[in-house]
Amino acid sequence: MSSAGSPGSPGSPGSPGSVDPVHEVVAFVIDGDELVGTGGFLAIRRLRMRNRRADGSVSPPYVCDAIARPYGQDAVVVAIYARTATGVEVLVRDGLRPALPMARDPARAPLPEPAPRMFLTELVAGIVETGDVGEAGLRQRAAHEVAEEAGFVVEPSAVALLGAGSYPSPGCMVEKFYFTAVEVDPTAQQPLAGDGSPMEEGARTRWLALDAAIDACVQGALVDLKTELGLRRLRDHLGRDGLRR
Repeated sequence: MSSAGSPGSPGSPGSPGSVDPVHEVVAFVIDGDELVGTGGFLAIRRLRMRNRRADGSVSPPYVCDAIARPYGQDAVVVAIYARTATGVEVLVRDGLRPALPMARDPARAPLPEPAPRMFLTELVAGIVETGDVGEAGLRQRAAHEVAEEAGFVVEPSAVALLGAGSYPSPGCMVEKFYFTAVEVDPTAQQPLAGDGSPMEEGARTRWLALDAAIDACVQGALVDLKTELGLRRLRDHLGRDGLRR
């Protein structure tokens, strides 16, 4: 193994993968910062900027757009599960996602795909709000979403955190997903309360075997990325802690 700075190491000038000092970016120069398309749930934060390089030079100007959500920056995802006689099952939720059938064009996809439906199957999730601070805040928010979107009353202390947060699409979003899990008794489910929004209308939940749900993600029957990652983290969590059967 090459040591740092030695020939062939990533930090060695002239080695494969090394950064030319002329193009090493050390800071950003912000020439403009504005919100575009305000008035809805989302807006665009538009930065007009340049890169400052290690040698003091700057790049040509460019535009960097990112989705801005004033209501909350991040989200919590909850893998709700139950252990049954046949193994671990997970609760998924079919909810309205109008943007998909209205804005996605299957003809532009690189591989054949069906037209998106009005409802998308996902794990329960919700926006992390201002007061949801630290691990306790994430557990509290997860418990709130489980009651609102899935109809189960759980104690925040029963919610397990499944590792660090992750960026789903850092090229255009600063949001991180924080993954959690909680075990429930399927017979204790209450009617879905929702948050009163028309976007909550028609929502329903159903149980899937954990392994089958992950297989459905790989095969394209479940197409929500946070759901696949949440299910995989749940499987790792249960397997690591010896809780699967």
